[in-house]
Amino acid sequence: MKKPIKEQKMVFIILLSNLFLAFLGIGLIIPVMPSFMNIMHLTGSTMGYLVAVFAVAQLITSPFAGRWVDRYGRKKMIIIGLFIFGLSELIFGAGTNVFVLYLARVLGGMSAAFIMPAVTAYVADITFEQERAKAMGYISAAISTGFIIGPGIGGFIAEYGIRMPFFFAAGLGFLACISSIFILKEPLTKEELGNIYAESGETNFIGDIKKSLHPNYFIAFIIVFVLAFGLSAYETVFSLFADHKFGYTPKDIATIITVSSIVGVVVQVFIFGKMVEVLGEKKLIQLCLVVGAVLAVASAVITSYLTVLLVTCFIFLAFDLLRPALTTFLSKIAGKEQGFVAGMNSTYTSLGTIFGPMMAGVLFDVNIHYPYLFAAVVMVLAFGITVVWKEKRLTESIVK
Repeated sequence: MKKPIKEQKMVFIILLSNLFLAFLGIGLIIPVMPSFMNIMHLTGSTMGYLVAVFAVAQLITSPFAGRWVDRYGRKKMIIIGLFIFGLSELIFGAGTNVFVLYLARVLGGMSAAFIMPAVTAYVADITFEQERAKAMGYISAAISTGFIIGPGIGGFIAEYGIRMPFFFAAGLGFLACISSIFILKEPLTKEELGNIYAESGETNFIGDIKKSLHPNYFIAFIIVFVLAFGLSAYETVFSLFADHKFGYTPKDIATIITVSSIVGVVVQVFIFGKMVEVLGEKKLIQLCLVVGAVLAVASAVITSYLTVLLVTCFIFLAFDLLRPALTTFLSKIAGKEQGFVAGMNSTYTSLGTIFGPMMAGVLFDVNIHYPYLFAAVVMVLAFGITVVWKEKRLTESIVK
């Protein structure tokens, strides 16, 4: 039963915390990349693959997880995802060779695939449509904060040992799993879940991909891909770039990313709703893509610590605003298929997070500036796609 967000405060906080933890796991590895490269004699390409394998597992698991959210319930998928997350971080922290690290990242990707669509569907179930943009803004803030602040937390905790960030995350994951068991309640009855699953049909990866190509969804999903590609490419090489070009320490890098994440969260929580009202979803998305492209180019030419901080802060903010605008749009057109849409949202996010780090790692080995320039080109192309995204089609999609 839907209730105002204020009446669901505790549940909402638990849901946001769970989502934050899932994406925290993606970013924790970033600040210790240079150290891992030195200890294990790894190349930039290998480190990019290590980030990308997380997304490969998430990609493969997401469509199934999205359907299972509609079949077995939101709560069960959240609990399973959190347990797998804690396990993955524990294994990563204890890993002594690259194959174990790959295994841990695979488990981490699976956990994100379980948690993300389950939490998104849960929030859609308990909120009214007029609150949806605000709720999705909070969700995006949790995702972005976890994804962006992860390197910050990892950098500070790494002062006590290179593996300590992962043991810390594992403990939080298991704690969140236990708290979710006792605090969360399934928002839908078994009958309601059965009806939703019956209407959506059996899990079919190819079928779901084809369904996502429908005009109602496709352009929004393409932008989801670009968002994940650009942010993951930028963040994957950021610590390597800062280390190689400026000689920044993990604490320097952590400070930059932490400040950027705080600004992003404040804007999403307090300003995002107003921006959507004034600009509309399409114009806000286009603005974020243009700003992201310009700042990606700027990242290749800046030199001082202050300019690095400012540019990083605003480029993350552009990504932070882009995510909830897309998520809100997709939630509105999903109707009863919240699980499917959230699952495919996760799928396209995974695709971007696969190819972004891989491409960034390869380009970094060629020239440390190339990853940023390539990310800018991708965002410019995405802006071109939004130009043909007719306002009429957007309106009709929401009505349908």
